[in-house]
Amino acid sequence: MLVNGLLSRVGVRALSVGVLAAGLFAGVQMGQDHGDEPVGVALASAAQADLDMQLLKQHEAQHAVARAWKREAEGNAAAKAAAAAKTAAGRAHKLEKAVVADKKAAEERKKEEESGPKAYEGPIPSSCNEYSGSREIGCALMLAKGFPIAEFPCLDQLWKHESGWNYRAENKSSGAYGIPQALPGRKMASAGSDWKTSPATQIKWGLGYVKGRYDTPCGAWSYFQNNGHY
Repeated sequence: MLVNGLLSRVGVRALSVGVLAAGLFAGVQMGQDHGDEPVGVALASAAQADLDMQLLKQHEAQHAVARAWKREAEGNAAAKAAAAAKTAAGRAHKLEKAVVADKKAAEERKKEEESGPKAYEGPIPSSCNEYSGSREIGCALMLAKGFPIAEFPCLDQLWKHESGWNYRAENKSSGAYGIPQALPGRKMASAGSDWKTSPATQIKWGLGYVKGRYDTPCGAWSYFQNNGHY
């Protein structure tokens, strides 16, 4: 019994040692097999990382180019907008100056018109002393134009019918204006820029018109009587 028991214990120990050795060998073998695998994986991972880095750099370069184009486009647009704004401001300033100038001129004309007729400073012959106002001026200027005093009654009648010798007489329907009823009134500007307020300027223009078309005031008055206008 003692011998059998001893042999049994020896056998168990031997078996245990064998199992341990086998396990150790298998572990070493597995370690070797497993140790080879990370090398391939590491190489693949490194290659993928390099590729990813190249793609990242490429994307970054593309984005940098896009940003540069965008900045340039925005800069060009801003420059064009600034130039357009400067041009518009210049035009607005010119327009504002023109409006102010027109308003000032209109106020001056209105003031001048409301202040009464522009005074006549020329000589009045004694043969015209029986008349007054615009008629006196008309008589003096008619003589200065070279017509005899005998023509004045015709001129007097002509412009009495046309305007009553009123330098501000205006025909609203036709636009005729002033003592000779020039049509349009601005024609009288050829005799002076003060044609709206100066009886003398209006009369000078009217006498020129009469002489050029009818030769004499009596010729104009005769035409008027036959036609209702001259």
